[in-house]
Formats: sequence, C-alpha cells, structure tokens
Amino acid sequence: MNRNHVFDSHGPDVRVRGTAQQLFEKYLQHGRDATGAGDRVAAEAYFQHAEHYFRIMNAMAQAAQQSQQERAERQAVRHSSRGHMNSADDTNEGHHDQDEMPQPQHDSEPQPEFSE
Repeated sequence: MNRNHVFDSHGPDVRVRGTAQQLFEKYLQHGRDATGAGDRVAAEAYFQHAEHYFRIMNAMAQAAQQSQQERAERQAVRHSSRGHMNSADDTNEGHHDQDEMPQPQHDSEPQPEFSE
C-alpha cells in the first residue's frame, strides 16, 4: 500500500474518502468541531478515527523506510561484489602463464623455499 492509497471511511455520522493523511486531517477537524460544539462523545469518536489513520500513516512510513533501507543494502552488496570482482581482475592482470600457481601469503613468518 502506498501513501496515495485512497480509503473509503464510514465514520460516526459522516462518510469520508481520501488518503490516510487526508482522512486523519478531516477526522481531526471534525473532532475539534465537535469539541467546540460541546459534544464530547462525538469528538472522542472522531479523534479515535483520526488516530486510526495516524497509525496507518506511521505504518506506511515505516514500511517505506524499511523498503528503502533494504534497497540500499542490496545496492551496497551489488557495488561491493562488483568492486571485489574488479580487484580480482586487477591482481590477475599481466599473469597469463597457466602453469604459475599463486603462492599463499603469510604475514607472520617467511616460508623457506625448497629446491629439487
């Protein structure tokens, strides 16, 4: 569900249609109007509906953020694997001798060379 998803809402005494953001704002305004008119019960019902759409907006924002983070991680993995492949190609450049085996590198102690 994206942030432009349109909802049909059947609130107390009113039917409202719009995005989660629009419905949140509309129910909040209805709640304020009911509070101003002295109808605390209707105001509470409108505020509860506003809270519902506020929670939907937060859930959609979290989902979008998680999706963006996963996309960035996948992109980073792709870039690092390309960089790894390129560096492997760079180290093998100029070595066309198939009989030559790469020697393991040990940083701790030099290894003696054996001659036949």
